[in-house]
Order: sequence, then C-alpha cells, then structure tokens
Amino acid sequence: MKTIQSILYAAAALLLWGCDSFVEVDLPQSMLTGPQVFQDKSTVDAAMSDIYTKLRDEGFLSGSLSGSGTSFGLYADELMTYSGAGSPEDNLYANSLLASNSIVLDYWNRAYHHIYCANAIIEGVEASASLSSEDKNRFKAEALFVRALVHSYLTNIFGDVPYITTTDYETNRRAVRQPAAMVYEKMIADLQSSVALFPAGYSVPERTKPDRYTAYALLARVLLYNGQWAEAAAAATMVLNAPGFELEDNLDNVFLKESHSTIWQFKPKFEGSNADEGTTFIFMDTPPPSLSLREELVGAFEAGDLRRAQWVKTLTDGTSEWHHAYKYKQNVNTGTSLEYSVVFRLEELILIRAEARAMTGDVSGSLADLNTIRNRAGLGDADASSSELLVDAILRERRFEFFTEYGHRFFDLKRTQKANQTLPLSKPGWNSTDILWPLPEAELLANSALAPQNPGY
Repeated sequence: MKTIQSILYAAAALLLWGCDSFVEVDLPQSMLTGPQVFQDKSTVDAAMSDIYTKLRDEGFLSGSLSGSGTSFGLYADELMTYSGAGSPEDNLYANSLLASNSIVLDYWNRAYHHIYCANAIIEGVEASASLSSEDKNRFKAEALFVRALVHSYLTNIFGDVPYITTTDYETNRRAVRQPAAMVYEKMIADLQSSVALFPAGYSVPERTKPDRYTAYALLARVLLYNGQWAEAAAAATMVLNAPGFELEDNLDNVFLKESHSTIWQFKPKFEGSNADEGTTFIFMDTPPPSLSLREELVGAFEAGDLRRAQWVKTLTDGTSEWHHAYKYKQNVNTGTSLEYSVVFRLEELILIRAEARAMTGDVSGSLADLNTIRNRAGLGDADASSSELLVDAILRERRFEFFTEYGHRFFDLKRTQKANQTLPLSKPGWNSTDILWPLPEAELLANSALAPQNPGY
C-alpha cells in the first residue's frame, strides 16, 4: 500500500512540478499533462492537495510573514513593523513599493503559478478517458474555484490583469490585461460553474478541501465586491442555510480546528504543528521583534467588545505596551494540532448578507445579521436606522471581526472608496495611487502587452 501511495504522489508531483509562471518558457508537455496522472482519482486528489499545500505555504493565503494578512495589515492600518528601513515589511508599512520590489514580483508569479496548476488540472480531467463523470466534475469544480480565488486577489491588488484559462504557452506569453470588470465577470462565471459541478453532499473531514459551500462563499464575496447586492445576499444565504455550520458562542473556539463556523481551512504541514498565523503574530518579548498591532486599531474597539479581550493580547515592559493578534493562540508544537488556518468562516457570510441587504433597502434583515455578530462579541444591538448608516456600521464591524485576516481591511477600504479618506490619517506616506500595486517590472519587460504600468509607479 505504501508503494502504491508513493507512486500516486510522485505522479501528482510530476504534474505540478511543471506548473510555472505563465510568462516562463514552456516545458515539455509530458511533464505537465502525462495521461497517467489522470487515470486514477487518487492521483488527481494528490495533485489537488499539492495545489492547496502551495496556497497554504506561499502567496496570498499563506499565514506566514509574506502572506496577505501581514502584507495588507502593514499596507493598511492594522499593523506596524520593527524591521529595518528598506525591508519588504518597511516598504509595505511606508507605502514605498516599487515595480522592482521582490514582494511585488513574488505575489504575481506565485499567483499565476497557482492558476497554471489549476488550469493543468482542468485540462487533464477533461481529457481523461478513465475518470468517472462525477470525479471529473468534482476536480474541475475545485480547480475552477482555485482559479477564481487567485484571480480575485490579483485584480484587487493590481487592477486590470490577465485572466488565464489555459496552459498553452503561446497564448499565455502574449496575454493582455483585461479590465477589472471583465475579470469579475469571468470569476463569477467560474464560480457559478464550480457550484454546479460539485457533487451534492461532497465534503472532506475537517473541511480541509473546498466544497460547494466554499464556492458559494467566494461567489458571495465576489458579487458583493462587484456591487451585485441581491445576488450576493442569495449566495451568502445558501451557505448560512446549509447544515453543519453555526457560530461558536465562545470566541476562543472560532479558530480551533473543530470550529463549526469554519467553511474551509488549511491543515498544517506536520501533526502537532498549528496555524502559521500563531507563529507570525504572537511575540513573547518586548519590544516586539517584528510586528505588532497598531494602537489606533486596538484603541478603536468598543468598550466591552469580547474580541478586544480574547483576540488581542497586550504585553508590557513596565513602561510601554505592545499588542499582538491573539486569534490563533498556539505558536509551538502541541503534539496534536489544535488550530488550522481558517480561510473562509461563517462570520464573513453573515456580514456579506448584512451589507448586501442594507444596499437593497432591507434594513431589518441587515440589522438582524449585523446584531448576530455584535451580540456574539458581547455588544448591544446597533442603532443604525438607514441603509447608509447600516453600511458604515457593518464596515466598522468587519474591521474588528477580520483584522489580520487575508487583507480584508484593505480590500474593504478600497472597494468602498474610503481608502483615500481613511489611510492618510494614519499613513503619512499614503498617495491616492497606492490603491493599486505596481505591475512587476520584470513582467512588463517580458511581455510588453501588459503595459501600461499602473499610475504612480
């Protein structure tokens, strides 16, 4: 049995070893689409698992210092850094990114690497003569979800970007940027297909692989960002009405691996290890060696907010205080893993529906959703009485619910056109053109069709 498993995983590794940036030199087709990889669902499962491992360990969804929780916490107004001048963290904190910065190129290349791998899965299962229709549909659903997910980060960071749907080198090396509105249309189409293709009732123990409700969750987010309020509320409701999900009454349970509010999460690499976010954000010494929460964030919590008490930890040297995110409470090996990295959770869907309802004039429904989150945090009902006031209250609630999680704060400020009003108050180096990152200089040199560069760079 071990020998068979080793062969299957080796075959899957061979497939994904060939996944590369879409502007790189093409590799021999046998490395990318060897038919043996798609003859057995166990092999394709291994290949998909490898994609999730890459998403966990590198790029936007990593819980490490290079992930979006840290990068956009620094870029917005959640985190401060103690790294030296000119470091990647300082460039983010000071809003001094250049097109030549390594972090810009790294995010771009890793994202398109993940997309390339998803496209390789789609093409491989479509061409397979041995996989069942049900297995083909499920693998394609997963890969379409990944493709949409990664493109969603790309367009929110870089604006107009290529939407890559093939592994064909000749097509990809001449790829042009597509308007963000078109990117959203394609993401929505991919996610609608993903939802339809996932087999009914499919799920994985511990929710470590996406399923139909994960696709609905991302669809709800994308529709909200795209201003399709009624559709966003409907997609969110599909998740909120699904069996098996419920809010955890105790905030300390939200990020445990057994949490009932988790929709999708990453399992750590080794048993006994825990979410990378714990290692990234927790510090034991003062002053902090790397990162801390900004005082403006910590001081903005309402009195009595249990999230301030249970998700923020304060350390002092007797004179000064520093704070770190304490959503994840483990930063050492615990023998048995206690915490996984939560990518999607029910609270986001509740607040998506609250905002979408407010935008469609459903004040009572929006208030009910908003108060569900506030009451769980130990707060009283919101007193907003109009759609406009409700949206402002929901955005405030999102700030305290999702701080340091995958860039939510920056994306909320950006999509609601509040970044240029809010960030200059705490970020003296902020310019209006910082709302988009620069395209990587190396990519522009490799493919002139990606020009022009974003304004300000």
